[in-house]
Amino acid sequence: MVEVGDDAPDFELHDGSRNIVTGGEHKGQNVVLAFFPAAFTGVCKTEMCTFQDTLQSLNDCNATVLGISADSPFSNNAFAEANGITFPILSDYTRSTINAYGVVLEDFAGMDGYIAAQRAVFIVDENGNIAWMWIADSPGEEPDYAEIVALLSA
Repeated sequence: MVEVGDDAPDFELHDGSRNIVTGGEHKGQNVVLAFFPAAFTGVCKTEMCTFQDTLQSLNDCNATVLGISADSPFSNNAFAEANGITFPILSDYTRSTINAYGVVLEDFAGMDGYIAAQRAVFIVDENGNIAWMWIADSPGEEPDYAEIVALLSA
């Protein structure tokens, strides 16, 4: 698992249009990486919609938001469209980034062998280092959105 101060693991993931998005292309700005277990579930919808609602405040802090789940690009795209989410939701269908950040959620929803992402938020600073992190104790827990905005605006 990564720790605050570590270099953020780079990644190459597909967005909803199957374009490749990398972590490195966001160097020079703050990045909020919001890992979530599954599209079209209640708490995940609330979390991604809350990030959408605070997107302008985050953008004003030179920050961009990237959602990451193990769902397919097609599911993530439909989820984003259904909920008016304009920031990229990336597909980690190989679970490589989920593993690199140490946010593996095994046997998700009681499905033996199914690996999803634990709900977690990482702030990667302008230099590509982990500046802050939060990992939920359970998938139903949400981050403190106001704290994330406050940290980025400090």
